[in-house]
Formats: sequence, structure tokens, C-alpha cells
Amino acid sequence: MNFDGYDLDTAVYDEMFLSDGTPRAHCQALHDALRRLSGDELCSMQERITRSFSNEGITFTVYGDDEADERIIPIDCVPRILSGVEWRRLESGLTQRIGALNRFLEDVYGEARIVADGVIPTDVVRGCAQYRIEMRGVSVPHGTWVAVCGTDLVRTHDGFQVLEDNLRVPSGVSYMIANRKVVKRSLRRLYRSYRVREVEHYGTVLRETLRDLAPGGRSDPCIVLLTPGVYNSAFYEHVFLAQEIGAELVEGRDLLVSDGFVYMRTTAGLRRVDVIYRRVDDDFLDPLVFRPDSLLGVPGLLHAFKLGRVALANAPGTGVADDKSVYAYVPDMIRYYLAEEPILANVETHLCRRPEDLEYTLDNLENLVVKRVGESGGYGMLVGPHATPEERAAYAEEIRADPSDFISQPVLALSRAPCLVEGRAEPRHVDLRPFVLHGRETRIVPGAFCRVALRRGSLVVNSSQGGGGKDLWVLGD
Repeated sequence: MNFDGYDLDTAVYDEMFLSDGTPRAHCQALHDALRRLSGDELCSMQERITRSFSNEGITFTVYGDDEADERIIPIDCVPRILSGVEWRRLESGLTQRIGALNRFLEDVYGEARIVADGVIPTDVVRGCAQYRIEMRGVSVPHGTWVAVCGTDLVRTHDGFQVLEDNLRVPSGVSYMIANRKVVKRSLRRLYRSYRVREVEHYGTVLRETLRDLAPGGRSDPCIVLLTPGVYNSAFYEHVFLAQEIGAELVEGRDLLVSDGFVYMRTTAGLRRVDVIYRRVDDDFLDPLVFRPDSLLGVPGLLHAFKLGRVALANAPGTGVADDKSVYAYVPDMIRYYLAEEPILANVETHLCRRPEDLEYTLDNLENLVVKRVGESGGYGMLVGPHATPEERAAYAEEIRADPSDFISQPVLALSRAPCLVEGRAEPRHVDLRPFVLHGRETRIVPGAFCRVALRRGSLVVNSSQGGGGKDLWVLGD
């Protein structure tokens, strides 16, 4: 691999190189191995990876104004490496964070002490579109409102920071596992010499977590994965995960509620369901409670859940904790519930609902990233430096019309990692999405979906916005 002319920017943390161009100690073997590979060998490896994803149907769907476009997610063949020390810090910080978030959800749907004590304003919680009043007073097994969390992490010269917590129906773990399988085959000798920690057992760990939630502690619960169906952007992942955890893949029409229990229709008759790993948004989950026009959910499901006769992962109403305004208060949650200082920092965040933050945001649009509090996937976002004056002016009018719907953050110099571009190494911005599982205990598989902004100069890593992925190697001690 040709690293000649590799663009090292001292203002940006490079995942492989120190500022003087020397490979980082834990990346030296990877660097040397890549240099020994010819351009033809690298292109052949990249083609095998792309062909493997195509053959296995590893896709995602991008929705445009007029139609949906199904695409193969682009995967770069050069892995990103984290040392064991780096991973342990992330693991500790993520465990701390999911503990606080679950405590927060238990609290705001219960006594709401954090609101009464003035740690977080009432309107930030109760005014959130994802706050579900129907969940007040509900108890969940082991206090697990969030069983599956995908936390987005970015690195700058100041270290790792949490960009956002995805708590509703987080996706992307199938890409983590698929990346690993195909990259490991292509770099098998190097992989073994590095003693990379495995991720392929994620399905087993997820099943253990879901089993923890089974009503009455049933030792062999019936677990199903509830999908919106084949037209959902993450349907490939739903099929993949159902196979990984040995669960039936079902749609809402396959389930029914009778006498407060949930049953699955099978060729042998009805079978009681104990745990539902749902990939259906709250709004469509139960037409008797949420959207009455939903054909994706199960009538009566929330009633069965409240009776404790079926477990839902994640619980309805968890979206209040990943609202981008509430995100700003997660460090305070950690201090409040755990009496600890946050291990992982948040990105500096300005809430436009505050007059002083609104004024600052409008005065500095050209230097900020502005997001709608309820959006995800890179949609509804303004990257100030990359926008035209006309785009910034139009967006400013939207902010003024509803300030509480927006937050702003500084444009971060996301770390960069080498990617194979036209036969040579070029740096691209990256982030990480580790998957945190929580049942009786917190479990984190040592890996992540590493997202890459494949367009030169782009900071947007979302696959729906032109991003791709990489394998992440977490090294053993």
C-alpha cells in the first residue's frame, strides 16, 4: 500500500500515525503488512470484500423524495485498531453511561426526582416528543429500559467523546460482524499475530441479555424479533440477528394478544411469546395506544407489557433519553444517580431553547453543526462550514421558528484513518458505534461498527449520507 503523500494534518488525530508520520506502536505491524502488499493485491482484497457483501445481500436502504434505493454498504478493507488499554476505558465509560441512562428512565417514568431536584428542566423531559406518558408507573425487569444501546463515539486530540446515544432501535451491529468475517479472511495471518478479540459471539451475548428479561425468570423463553417488514431500511439486519439469536422473525400480523399474554401464530397453533426484541418504532408498536392507523404493531401489546407478561427490548419511551436536548444532561445524570464523574465526555452542546444559546448559534452558524433534537441518520442537519450562505440563512429561519427543536455543537476535527482510495492510502474521518447490552449485567462485545466518511473532506459518516464502514480490531493484552 502506498503511503507516499499521505496527508497528515497535525490539527486532526490520525488513528495510525503520530504527528511526525511514525506509525503508532500498536499500528506498526498493520502498517508494515500493508506496505508489503502491491496495489493489485490490495484492489483484489477490496473487490473480494465488496463481492462478499453483494453475494450475501448485506444492504441498507436510502429513502429519497420519490423512491427508495437499496445499496450495498461500502466497506474499506483497511482495519482500524484500538489497543487493549484504549478499549478498557471505553468499556468502563459505556458501562457507566448505560447505567445512568437506565436509572434516568426508571426515574422520569416514576417519581421524577431528577426533575424535582432541578437537575434537568421539566419542559426538556415532558416536552420531548419521545416522552410516553403511557409508560408512567411501569416497572421493567432489572430496571432495564434499554437492553440494546448503540453509542456513537468520536475521537479528537482531546480523546474520545460521546456524540450521541441511540436507545430506541439502534442498528448497525450486523455490519460489525460482517466486516469482521470478511476482513479476517483477507488478513488472516496478521489477524492471528495481533490476537484480535472476537466479536462473532455477539448473537450469543444478545440472547443471554434478552433471556435475562423473560417474565418469571423463565429459563428457556420464547424470543422473537419483531420487524416492520421487508421494506424497512435495516431489514437485512433483522434477518441476520434473528438467525444469530435463534429467534423467530415476525411481523405484527404474526402476533396476537389474548387474556393479557402475547402469542405467535405457528403451523402447530399458538405459541406463547416471552420476549420481543422489537425493531418497530414506538409510534407503530400498538395501534390501541399509539398510532391507530399502524399496521406494523400488535393491538394490546402495551397492556401485556404493563402486566409483566411479555418483555420488550427496548422498552417503549426510551427515546426521551436519546433526545439531543436530553443528551446534554447525561453527565449530570451520571453525577446524580451514580455519584461519579463521567468517564467519557459529551461534545459541547448549545440548546437553542435557551435564549443565550439561541443567540450564540445564530451568530455563529458558519462554525457550527446544528441538529434537530429528534432526528437521526444525518438527516435534518446543517454543517455550517460546508453550507452556502443561502442554506445557512434558510436554516436560521427554521431555528427561529422553533428554537426548542434544535441544538448546536462545534465542528469537531474527527479523527482520521487510512483508507484504500484508488490503490493508495488516503485519510478519511471516522467514528465508532459500540453496542452495549444490559440485562442482569452490562455486556459489551469488544468491537464496534466503525463508520467512515468516504467522501474526501466530509465529516458525515452515516451510510445514508454517503458514508461506509471499516472493521475495528480491539487488541488483546
